[in-house]
Order: sequence, then structure tokens, then C-alpha cells
Amino acid sequence: MKTKIKYSEEPMGDLRVVRDFLPPPDQLVLKEDNVKVTISLKKSSVSFFKKEAKKHNTSYQKMIRQVIDWYASHYEKTA
Repeated sequence: MKTKIKYSEEPMGDLRVVRDFLPPPDQLVLKEDNVKVTISLKKSSVSFFKKEAKKHNTSYQKMIRQVIDWYASHYEKTA
């Protein structure tokens, strides 16, 4: 059991307002257009991603998409 916090009526000292540094909600979710594709992959590759996705409690398709996005982003910058 956690111990209960005891508050006192002591002065807090000099306070200052902190500027809002968080972006608005519409800038937090950047949605890009997606294209659905059909792709044939090696069974061993899909098994690997399924196993890893289960360990990390995520979708294996999401992991594969992320790898492809990273790859494309890397080589797009170097081109």
C-alpha cells in the first residue's frame, strides 16, 4: 500500500508561467496517403515478423510497413 501524501500550507515561492510548447492536436497526427498492395514474401520472413510482433504486442503488418518506410526514406535522402 502506498503511503498517503501529506500536504502543508507552506509558501510555494516564486512562480512563473511556462510558455505552451506542445503543438496543437491537428499537428500531432500526420496522416499520409496509403496505397494497398499485394506482395508475396518468404514464409520465414513473415514468421519472423509475427514472432517479433507478438513479443512487442503489435501488428506484424505494421512492423513490415515501418521497415519499408525506413528503407525508402533512407535511400530517398541519399539519391
